[in-house]
Amino acid sequence: DLSPDELAAIRNRRIGFVFQQFNLLARTSALENVELPLLYSSAPAAELPAEGRATLTLIRRGGPFPHRKDGAVFGNFERLLPDRPRGYYLEYTVASPGARDRGARRIVAGQGSTGNVQTSGEYYYTDDHYRSFRKIRE
Repeated sequence: DLSPDELAAIRNRRIGFVFQQFNLLARTSALENVELPLLYSSAPAAELPAEGRATLTLIRRGGPFPHRKDGAVFGNFERLLPDRPRGYYLEYTVASPGARDRGARRIVAGQGSTGNVQTSGEYYYTDDHYRSFRKIRE
């Protein structure tokens, strides 16, 4: 049996939000209404696995990155992150101990208001190869 907190975590990370009615918040823009569920599905950077924290540090420093594909454009084809122009998001590998390839874990970095992923503070973590994301809170 799972506790209420464990059940809430499963609903948050695996099922997502189900809106019973169209209850958009009038005081926010359409974009902010779309982003709102990501606020509830977030994690402090300190709760990332050690490899995730290391990748976040590399992103902020500008590298060097261990994988050739690090820094590649993330297309957001799954449409789970806020809609932005192509090239806005870049993806970075989070090492997966025991994996023979890059594994399923990534940090996707948005350019934010600074236009630079190193300083934007807009980071998302996935440990299931883009099936779900958690916004990283700093």
